[in-house]
Amino acid sequence: MPHDHHDHLSPSGHPYRPDDDHPLTYWQQMEIAVRELLIEKGVTTAQEIAAQIDTMDARNPSHGAAVVARAWTDPDFRDDLLQDASAATREMGFDIGPMRLIALENTDTEHNVVVCTLCSCYPRNLLGLPPDWYKSRAYRARTVKEPRKVLAEFGVTLPDTTTVRVHDSTADMRYVVIPARPAGTEGWHADDLATLVTRDSMIGTGLPKSPDIA
Repeated sequence: MPHDHHDHLSPSGHPYRPDDDHPLTYWQQMEIAVRELLIEKGVTTAQEIAAQIDTMDARNPSHGAAVVARAWTDPDFRDDLLQDASAATREMGFDIGPMRLIALENTDTEHNVVVCTLCSCYPRNLLGLPPDWYKSRAYRARTVKEPRKVLAEFGVTLPDTTTVRVHDSTADMRYVVIPARPAGTEGWHADDLATLVTRDSMIGTGLPKSPDIA
């Protein structure tokens, strides 16, 4: 018998949510078919696929934070990063795959923000999985049309003198934003600086943490 639990909590104390059961989509069926065919042909194994999924799930923004912190403390690395981010991040031991990675530096006069207008292209090997809002149709459309308004909704209010540049990721080209180093961090070690770098600041929709509240 159906019950309306919209305004009630479950016995565990969490709000009721509708079941996520639904038929497999065409692409989900294709993925299963291709995966099982590759295993059957001996191209890969179920264990190798599971291990790769675990590796992907383990990636997180701390990798990108380490890159940003080094750029803040090592001028030569910063120059290398801005010239060829793919090579510079590989030199740090981060395998970003075959894609081209471009580093964008925020300054007092320029602020960069990243979007993927087609889907959800994102430097996952460096930042982990993209947030849900990054994949949303609203973010993908509005960031291009009204970037200042979108940034303000994320809490980033910029002066009119700051130029906002929107960068559209593609399947073979991704971006990472190098935010401006917070004031009051002179003399900080790179490991400590990395704790100030947020995921959103490397997308351009946020700022690093203040050293006073880190």
